[in-house]
Amino acid sequence: MTAASPASSGPRRPADAALASLGHATPAPDPADASAHTFPDGGTWRTEIPSVEGPEALATVFKEAGRLDVPIHRISQGSGVWMLTDAEITEMVECCAERNAELCLFTGPRGTWDIGAATRSDSGGGGLRARGHDAVAGCVEDALRAVSLGVKCLLVADEGVLWLLNRLRARGELPADTTFKLSALVGPVNPASFAVYEQLGADSINIPSDLTLEHLTEIRRVSRAPMDFYVEAPDDLGGYVRLYDAAELIRRGAPIYLKFGLSKSPGIYPYGAQLRDVALGSARERVRRGRLVLDLLTRLGADGGMSPLGSRLPGPLRRFTADADLLDS
Repeated sequence: MTAASPASSGPRRPADAALASLGHATPAPDPADASAHTFPDGGTWRTEIPSVEGPEALATVFKEAGRLDVPIHRISQGSGVWMLTDAEITEMVECCAERNAELCLFTGPRGTWDIGAATRSDSGGGGLRARGHDAVAGCVEDALRAVSLGVKCLLVADEGVLWLLNRLRARGELPADTTFKLSALVGPVNPASFAVYEQLGADSINIPSDLTLEHLTEIRRVSRAPMDFYVEAPDDLGGYVRLYDAAELIRRGAPIYLKFGLSKSPGIYPYGAQLRDVALGSARERVRRGRLVLDLLTRLGADGGMSPLGSRLPGPLRRFTADADLLDS
């Protein structure tokens, strides 16, 4: 599948003609709800396959993507840089480069795997955040190691870590084209918090998949930072399946990454060989779910505007002053 131009007559809504014939005409979309933003290449949407935990799963994804003709802009991993050897990271970097896809690896450690008990309480404690200086240092060490091996996108789950990595990037200690992606497990749920994460250095921001379409429009009124959105969410993020919203997600949320997750699938973080069959099976099915979304967009005439493969940068975004020292009084 290649980037297509929007149909001249515009996309249609599901079953619009059939319902209109019964007196149930589809309400016309409000032009004011449409996003005015795009990626720098002019595209409005890109694709992402998440939870690709190592070279074997990556090879499985690309093989299935070739079979089903599913374009992939980004591959993301959830277990973390620290769960991969240098050789594994290098193999993943090279494999993605061959297929013109961006590789995004998670920084670790994180609170949900730490020794603190609060994350297992009803309140969830600090969640995925890095607990204490050593955890923050571990995340930064992961980032430095990953970029030294050719990784250009890092997944972050802590606002402090995000700010520090942004400052390192601004100072040239991380390459200028390194991008930071905010984890879905800490995603903002309102326009103000979305804008804060953009200012802290996020280049794409996962928002929870239970947000309404109106919430996307509200966010787009204050920020042009790319959204990441699970069209189908894993169970630990609610298990929502929103295939029929895909066209409207693009219209309201552009620029947006459509993430092809998988509900009713066991969690695999942190991944190891003991989970191999689950990881490879779910990798194949995520690609198939992507094909379902792409087919639906095509049927509705809403498949135009996809970014060219290989596109990865977000364009100019708003930032807090990156040389600020948090210890200054």
